[in-house]
Amino acid sequence: MDRVRIGIVGIGNIAPLNVAGYLADPRCDVVALCDPREDKARQMASEWGVPTVYTALDDLLADPGVDAVEILTPTHLHKEHVLAAIAAGKHVSCQKPIANSVADGVEMTDAAHRAGVVFRVSECFFHYAPLMKAKELIAAGAIGPPTMLRVKTVVGTTNTTFQNQLEPQGYVWRFNAQSPGGHLFDDIVHKYATALWLFDQDITSVQAVVRQAPLFFEAPTAAIWEYQRETLLGMMEVTYAPHMSLRSSYYGADEFFEIQGTDGFIWVTRATGEMLDLPPVVVYHPDGTTTGYSNLDADWRSGFLNSSRHFVDALIEGRPDPEMTGELAVKTLQLCFAVYQASNERRPVDPASIRDAVSPPWWPPNLAETPAFLERYGREPI
Repeated sequence: MDRVRIGIVGIGNIAPLNVAGYLADPRCDVVALCDPREDKARQMASEWGVPTVYTALDDLLADPGVDAVEILTPTHLHKEHVLAAIAAGKHVSCQKPIANSVADGVEMTDAAHRAGVVFRVSECFFHYAPLMKAKELIAAGAIGPPTMLRVKTVVGTTNTTFQNQLEPQGYVWRFNAQSPGGHLFDDIVHKYATALWLFDQDITSVQAVVRQAPLFFEAPTAAIWEYQRETLLGMMEVTYAPHMSLRSSYYGADEFFEIQGTDGFIWVTRATGEMLDLPPVVVYHPDGTTTGYSNLDADWRSGFLNSSRHFVDALIEGRPDPEMTGELAVKTLQLCFAVYQASNERRPVDPASIRDAVSPPWWPPNLAETPAFLERYGREPI
C-alpha cells in the first residue's frame, strides 16, 4: 500500500483531534465520514474537504474506495463496529478503551488476526513527545534500572475554547449503564496504558482504594501495583478538585509522571494541562546534575496527530503490530478493572484473572444527586 484511503466512523467531540493527523498526512486521503447525524456529517465533510458522507456503517464498509477505518464511536459500540469493519476486510484503528469488557476486546483482537488485517487501539499518550522521551531515556539507562512509577492526575476547572465547544450529548453515554465505569474507565485508561508501555512489563497484582465523587468522577483514588520484576512497583493517585482552576488549553485536567531509578529520576511535568513552569521533561542524573528538555513538542494535541500518523506508517510499511495492539489494549482494560475489583473486594487482584468487566458498587451514578454532592464534596466535618 502506497496511500491510505481512510473512512472516519463517528464525528463526536474527539473526532477533530484524531482526524487532523490524517488530513495533514500527504500519504493519506480521508475519503468518507459516517455518522447518523447527516447534517453534522455534511458540515464536517465540508470543513475537512471529505468527498463522501454515509449515515450507515454498512454503506461505508461496502465502499471499495475505503482501505481502513478510524472508529470514533462510543465505547459500547466498539465491538459491533470493529467486528463489522474486520469482516469487511478493512484495517481498523479504534478509539480507547478497546471495549466495555475484556471478553469483547479479546474477540475483536482474535477476529483481526484471523482476517489478517491491522487492528490497533489509538493511544495518544504513546505518541506524546515528553512521554516518548521518557521511555527513550529509561531504555538508554539514564536513571539506571527503574524501581518506581508514580502517576498523578487531578481534575479541576478550566475555561478553554476547546472545552467550551464540546457537545454535551457526547457525554451522556459516559454517565450511565452504557459504560462499566466513570472517569477511571474513560480517561485514566491513558495512564494505565502508559504504565504498561513505559517498561514493557506486565502488571501482576493490584491494590486500590476508589471513592465516589460527583458526576462520573471516582476520586480520591489511590492504587499500587507490582510488575513482573519484583524491584519495580507503580502507584497512581487520582483527585478531583472542583474549586481549583487549572492551566490548560484543553480539558481541566493535569498529569504528572515520575519514574525513579537506582541512579536518578525522570519527571514528565505535563500532558493535558500546563500547570508547572518547568520543562516538559526533567532528568536528575547520577552525578547530581539535571537536564531539562524544553525543546519537546509538549502540546497535548500533538499526541493525537502523531498517533494518526503512526497508523498510516503501519499500513504503508506493512507492519502488522502498531504500538498499541489489541493484546496491549486488553491488558490495559484488565488493569482498569483490577483497580475497581481490588477496591471493591479490599484485596490484591491479578489483572490477568479478569475475563469480563468490573464496576464500582455505586455505578451508574444518580445524577439527580449531583448538585448536593458537589456542595458537600470534600467538606464533611472531620
